[in-house]
Amino acid sequence: LVAVREWGIRTNPLARRCRTGDDVAAFYDELLKGRSKVPYEMDGVVIKANRFDVQRKAGVRSRSPRWAIAWKFPAEEEKTRILGIDIQIGRTGALTPVARLEPVVVRGVTVSNATLHNEDEIRKKGVLVGDWVFVRRAGDVIPEVVAPIPDLRTGEETEFVMPAHCPVCNTKVVRPEGEAVTRCPNLECPAQVKERIRHFASRDAMDIEGMGEKLVEQLVEEGLVGNPADLYGLRIDDLIPLERLAEKSAENVIAGIERSKQTTLPRLLYALGIRNVGTTVSDVVSEHFPRIETLAKASIEEISNIDGVGPVIAREIKRFFDDSQNAKMVEKIIKAGVTCKEIRQSRTMELEGELFVFTGSLETLSRTQAAAEVKRRGAKTTSTVTKKTTIVVAGGKAGSKHAKAEKLGIKIIDEAAFLEMIREQ
Repeated sequence: LVAVREWGIRTNPLARRCRTGDDVAAFYDELLKGRSKVPYEMDGVVIKANRFDVQRKAGVRSRSPRWAIAWKFPAEEEKTRILGIDIQIGRTGALTPVARLEPVVVRGVTVSNATLHNEDEIRKKGVLVGDWVFVRRAGDVIPEVVAPIPDLRTGEETEFVMPAHCPVCNTKVVRPEGEAVTRCPNLECPAQVKERIRHFASRDAMDIEGMGEKLVEQLVEEGLVGNPADLYGLRIDDLIPLERLAEKSAENVIAGIERSKQTTLPRLLYALGIRNVGTTVSDVVSEHFPRIETLAKASIEEISNIDGVGPVIAREIKRFFDDSQNAKMVEKIIKAGVTCKEIRQSRTMELEGELFVFTGSLETLSRTQAAAEVKRRGAKTTSTVTKKTTIVVAGGKAGSKHAKAEKLGIKIIDEAAFLEMIREQ
């Protein structure tokens, strides 16, 4: 930052180099006390290791570096009243209570709605409909109700009761044992259908240009689509009669749908909206099952053996593909011409024939990233040590797998040797 400043490029003048943890804490306190005097919004301090060698040694996680962290300021709270509690239905059928508030400005943003997460959270906070409450923006972003103000109650407040039936399709709702979330089990519920299609068309999924929220609502309400697969049966003539959609716009939407047919398996897998399967899990699963037809037939055990997946996600994937409605939808998507190109351009085969097991904590790479590195070089990975294992990479606090590898006489290398190995390849 000092160098950039010397080159004449504008940088934040508040940035400071701190030598110790105490220096960081003092700097944090100084900015917290003076944040109201700064002519822009601040939500905290980002603390970074200043040396590149320290950064390399610390390494990165799949979503963030280990050498930088945000120390957030306490969220500022404002007072307002809950006018009512509405229910929103998500793409997985989750019923989420949302507080409808008297509009209040919190850190420069007008807030009129705030999530209450689930029924248990409402009971835990002791919130009643009609309560005066403190609200804040969690992380200075997401509005949330902090707590009620009991001293301001008039006696007219009422307790919230989760509806017994879905407010959209009137199906009886269920709350699975051990879960905090109440769900609508009807996969054809219009609210769920809209959310699933919106998710399917989103940028990280099939990336269908022009498929915005209003268009999705119209398509579902007009009965033109009932699930994501139906998008591939739309024609320009279906779209032109819709509100605010001229012929040129309709052509662009159809062209966007057509372009989405050329995709990758991670994108398609994420687009299907399987519970607990985000972009990272989609990438990992696709490394092991390069065809969706193969994944659909895989057992829970086969899926949970993938490093970074586990039994909970494996059960959700298995449950999704075992559902007859989902199976028909996936089949229809494939028949519509959706194809997944393989991402193997940089693949080499120097480690072909090797079977790796990673154990202990790796500092430079996550296990998922390390596994991806050896697979790109032709090797395979597994989570258990057997006689077929050829190399065990042992990180910090390696346990029983390390001991078993020693007993079987399997080659064991540390992280430094592993990094040297993939550099050489």
